[in-house]
Amino acid sequence: MMNLPEVTVYTDGACSGNPGPGGWAAVIIGDGNGEEVVEISGGEKLTTNQRMELRAAIEALRALSGPRRVRLHSDSAYLVNAFRRRWISRWQVNGWRTAANKPVENQDLWRALLALASKHDVEWLKVKGHSNDFYNERCDELARRAIHLSGRG
Repeated sequence: MMNLPEVTVYTDGACSGNPGPGGWAAVIIGDGNGEEVVEISGGEKLTTNQRMELRAAIEALRALSGPRRVRLHSDSAYLVNAFRRRWISRWQVNGWRTAANKPVENQDLWRALLALASKHDVEWLKVKGHSNDFYNERCDELARRAIHLSGRG
């Protein structure tokens, strides 16, 4: 995947209760579609924070206008470590079971995310939440707003 256009993405998920109403958001910077910064968000009535973190990454990758070299920033260790520590590879080899031989949670979203990520060259980057990173804070704000805008929080 050489010479792909580069894009920077920030994602975040939020929940009011866990489980409870949730929201997800992504900020896409420099996709080359004529807009320098694109913000997307949405929510669900009953979900978990981890599902919203995954949905944010899924929707961000889905929104890209073609194959990209993606620098995806998230404050979710669950999301980032699954790729950087190759948990997903082990889950697949083990029939979608954890090291403790339990079914991997959120398989539907992990599978969707894998399919989308395979179309891009994604670098998964962990950012510290609530540490004054502008775009991480913006995603948090959008995700929390999505809970309420959808009339679910």
